[in-house]
Amino acid sequence: MEYLNRHRDRIETRLEAVLEDVEPPELREQVRHVVLSGGKRVRPSVTMFVCEALDGDLDTAVDFAVGIELVHSASLVIDDIIDESELRRGTPAAWSAFGHGAAMIASDGLLGEAFVLFSSDKQAMQAVTEAMVELGEGEATELVDKPVTEAEYMELAKRKTGALFRVAAELGAIAADADAYTVEAFGQYAERVGIAFQIRDDVLDATADSETLGKPAGHDAVMERPSLVEVTDLSPAEANRRAHEESDRALDALEGTDVADGEAAEYLHDLATFVVEREQ
Repeated sequence: MEYLNRHRDRIETRLEAVLEDVEPPELREQVRHVVLSGGKRVRPSVTMFVCEALDGDLDTAVDFAVGIELVHSASLVIDDIIDESELRRGTPAAWSAFGHGAAMIASDGLLGEAFVLFSSDKQAMQAVTEAMVELGEGEATELVDKPVTEAEYMELAKRKTGALFRVAAELGAIAADADAYTVEAFGQYAERVGIAFQIRDDVLDATADSETLGKPAGHDAVMERPSLVEVTDLSPAEANRRAHEESDRALDALEGTDVADGEAAEYLHDLATFVVEREQ
């Protein structure tokens, strides 16, 4: 996981600067609580790695990276409200710390700050907008039309988790002024990484303890939330094999790009492996 630190300081510094300008101070406190309470910064790292692999402008990429982390953080605020989860990353969830109304305002504030960062690039704005529509459809599906088959679950994972991973990679390619084929290829890679990430989340929820996870374990079963383990008859070990299959597909997509070699590409390769081996 050490390779994720390659761009972390740059991401954290820009995050701090963006959040420091949030007004009023009460909202600033809330959004800082949400974003700066921890997190692996996997999605913004994808943006940076892809841009680096393409020899792109990392100053542009870091704004896009921070933007996608803000979108992700906003979605977690709403997830915790829906799930009635009191912990996030080992600290009180936003709704638990500030109340439901303040948490929803914080989520809106994070989205607003994110779109400021994307607004200078029409292609980036379009990519993020499409991803957020897909994310919203996934959230709605989870609530009102829960999957009952593995195929339906995989479609949900593609929308709910794969979409933000996909756009994170697309933004890295856009920052590097890549052609449409390259943007799509990296998007395919990251979408598979995101699905693998979600399946591994399901496995950890079923097998890990709350202290390790930094959030309540066994929550999927308690909340009757669709996970691959809950929807199917797969054991956690079998579900984990599905995660590895998605990781392998991600690596196949990465091999299809023009930057299959090089240090940044190696980090992207390692990321696809990390998401299915992590313990939290």
